[in-house]
Amino acid sequence: MRVLIVSKALVLRTYRSKLHELAGLGLEIVAVIPEEWREGTTRLRLEPGDDTAYSLVVSPLRWNGHFHLHWYPELPRVIQRVAPDVVHVDEEPYNLATFLGVGAATRRRIPSLFFTWQNIQRSYPPPFSWTEAAVYRRVRTAIAGSEEAAGVLRAKGFRKPVVVTPQFGVDTAVFFPAPRAAGPFTVGFFNRLIPAKAPLLALEAFSSLPAGSCLRVVGDGPLRGALEQAILHRGLQERVRIDRRVASDQVPHLMHEIDVLVLPSLTTPRWKEQFGRVLIEAMASGVPVVGSDSGEIPTVIGDAGLVVPEGDPAALAGELRRLHDDPSLRQELAGRGRQRAVSCYDNRVIACRTLEAYELAALAT
Repeated sequence: MRVLIVSKALVLRTYRSKLHELAGLGLEIVAVIPEEWREGTTRLRLEPGDDTAYSLVVSPLRWNGHFHLHWYPELPRVIQRVAPDVVHVDEEPYNLATFLGVGAATRRRIPSLFFTWQNIQRSYPPPFSWTEAAVYRRVRTAIAGSEEAAGVLRAKGFRKPVVVTPQFGVDTAVFFPAPRAAGPFTVGFFNRLIPAKAPLLALEAFSSLPAGSCLRVVGDGPLRGALEQAILHRGLQERVRIDRRVASDQVPHLMHEIDVLVLPSLTTPRWKEQFGRVLIEAMASGVPVVGSDSGEIPTVIGDAGLVVPEGDPAALAGELRRLHDDPSLRQELAGRGRQRAVSCYDNRVIACRTLEAYELAALAT
């Protein structure tokens, strides 16, 4: 089976490891990706990697940085040239790129599908409601990143087959446990510096840990200035390090420099945590995780980490102190996390579930 995947996320090399697994299952994969994707002021450029197991088509992108409105003007010609058996548009059903990609596939009578993370039921104004309805009519199946996302599809009237699996897993051969170098107890926050990811709450919780412990922050975003001011206000300059976002292949090295990872996400009226990929990267690396109970976080962590009420810095501080004081608990959670990452979130597992969606699309009438 030849599958054409359209995905801006695949500019990151670590995400493309799923393509290796799909190719290993006997699929011929052609991935259409932009040269870069813009997230605010951050430009995610195409990271080089070993792409010999599949084909990459670097295609122009219009309205780059606009989540709902970006689109690929060359995609119809690419579909004509590749002649795939299935077209997978790796975007939400209400996005313009999905509408145009699915439409191009339908005109050539090629089965298609989309991916959704949307775990809050929302109604969109025209023209997005029109494009969403058209995509629902034209696709053969869909992939939902969580059971909640699948439930939203059903509540909105989607009656075709839905396969539930995350968009990307983790390469457990790249993210693996390694001996921790001697040093202070270190908490990691590796994420965007935006209100929903709660970096200021993470700092507040960390500040209650004993002197000598450290916080490592890696990420970019509009809260960077506020975070730096809060560090100064609390007198934590010697204990907190902030670095810019790093290339995806540097994240495994970062995991080997921390003792625990935090993801204290906060639910908003328009968003709640849809997955939290950094959690499975830490778990695969044998790093204990502490997350809030926002959205999908408790499901991802399972019994392999600690979950606290969102928006509660005292609860987060308590669990961090518990891990600080109990190396045996850290070791136990490290083992559980690694096992859960391998059994539930390895890219081979995700690829098998994705293949199921492709087979359903190809066979549906």
